Formats: sequence, structure tokens, C-alpha cells
Amino acid sequence: MSNFINARRPSPRHIIVKMAKVSDKEKILGAARQKKITYKGNSIRLSVDFLAEALQARREWNDIFKILEDKNFQPRIAYAAKLSFRYDGEIKAFPDKQKLREFITTRPPLQVIIKDALIPATKRQKSTKL
Repeated sequence: MSNFINARRPSPRHIIVKMAKVSDKEKILGAARQKKITYKGNSIRLSVDFLAEALQARREWNDIFKILEDKNFQPRIAYAAKLSFRYDGEIKAFPDKQKLREFITTRPPLQVIIKDALIPATKRQKSTKL
């Protein structure tokens, strides 16, 4: 196999598309699974670009995300699994739950809202049994 790129045969290009709605993404990926998609006669392959670890990390934010959404904090989950939300007119971003815990320790109102979601499920089950 040679180490040069043939100029007459371009290599595939990777394009990352961020959808505003998850339902749109699911519809497009579902359609791509059903039939072959082409553009100007060339076939296009669509796939989700998240590793299993990234998907799991995004799922771990779900409880907190729902709470913040219900309280109108305008939460977002940025690529790959960073939670951000609006607090006191500023957008705060957290790469993991530990950083969020550190942030809310100095903000009692926020602590009251989120504290149950930050307690790991195993600790919650043990505390309810006591």
C-alpha cells in the first residue's frame, strides 16, 4: 500500500452535524438505516459519533438536567458530556459532577434544588433503608 493520496480520488470527509432536536437526529439516522443516501451520485454514510463512555457520561447528567430544566435554568449538555446552565445571568459549565458539587457548596439555594440528584443511587438506597 502506498503512502500518498491520489488527487483524483479524494478521501472521505468527516462532517459533524449538531442537531437542535434529538428527534430530528433520530429521524435522519433512521432514514439512513432504511435506504442508501446519496449526494451528487456519491453514497453518504451517516453514524453517531459518540463513544460508549461519552454516551454513559451524558446519561449520568439526565437527573440533574431534568431538575434544572424544570426550574428554568436553561441547561445544555455540550460535546461530549459537559453540563452547562444559566445561573445569576451567567452560563456555568461543569465537566463532571465533582466540579458541580464544589460549585453548589457555596450556593445554598442551588444546593437545595440539586442535592438529591448528586447523591449516588447506592447511597440514596442505603439512606432510605435506615
